[in-house]
Amino acid sequence: MKKLIPYLAIILAMLIWAGAGIAVKEALILFTPLTIIVLRFTIAVLLMLLIGLLFRKNEIVGLQSLRKKDIPLFVLGGLFQPFLYFIFETYTYQAFTSPTIAEALLSLQPLLAPLFAFVILREHITRNNIIGIILSTIGVMLLLLVGTDNFALGSPWGVLLAFITVSMSVSYSIVLRRIPTHYSPLTIVFYVQAISLILFYILWGGNLLLNSSTPVLLNSSTPELLNSILSVLYLAIFASVTAFILFCYTVRQIGVTRANLFNNARPIFTALLMWWIFDEMLPVGKLIGILIIIAGLFISCIQRTEQ
Repeated sequence: MKKLIPYLAIILAMLIWAGAGIAVKEALILFTPLTIIVLRFTIAVLLMLLIGLLFRKNEIVGLQSLRKKDIPLFVLGGLFQPFLYFIFETYTYQAFTSPTIAEALLSLQPLLAPLFAFVILREHITRNNIIGIILSTIGVMLLLLVGTDNFALGSPWGVLLAFITVSMSVSYSIVLRRIPTHYSPLTIVFYVQAISLILFYILWGGNLLLNSSTPVLLNSSTPELLNSILSVLYLAIFASVTAFILFCYTVRQIGVTRANLFNNARPIFTALLMWWIFDEMLPVGKLIGILIIIAGLFISCIQRTEQ
């Protein structure tokens, strides 16, 4: 049972992040993208500071001070993700005429993770890892592309931007593996996000940016106003604190390759949430894609339990 905990943790993290896309859509009614990012990470950092101080001695959510020699790793982590990742992700979506194509390219993270992990960490890549990556990637392509009418790739720069975005996320995972094991997951996520938040504040300029329709919403008691505020709170508490801590814990337990493979589960959860909340149809091709992804994840993980 103890061996299953990291896998349950990463599945929960991916489920939370899958819901984040829906939350961002609701939050955009009131706030601009950059404002959403700054607000969510401001709330997240303050919340982690409070929890970390209250449960200082806890090995998972206790807040520890940093050793001077380890500070560069935390700075790198904050630079890679959330800071650069969110910036490049935004421009990636802008570069493509089809959001589906952008999502498909950004979902190829598990393909780069083993290469980065092998070159930098000398992390072993097994045959099951390779089979699982191939299967789950095929499943992601089916899930994202079945039923899509627009396959235009748009600017060639979009492909480069998507590659940089994915590289930032994988590099963040590498940094998590490099950080000494005596730091608690909350300590790591807190300092990484605090550093990233400082960079966002510098970019943001401290001005609260709202959408053009915001004055109308602020002068009324519309459900959209409440949904936008609740969505930001979801992004802060769950997507920026809970999911990041769970992901950090999992990477340090099962490695960069296996942890990043579970990113292929995010489109599954997104499709299921869209079906559940918005009654969006799931064609047979998408259902087949879901089954292939699950098979790929199972093949990659079952070898871990045998060791």
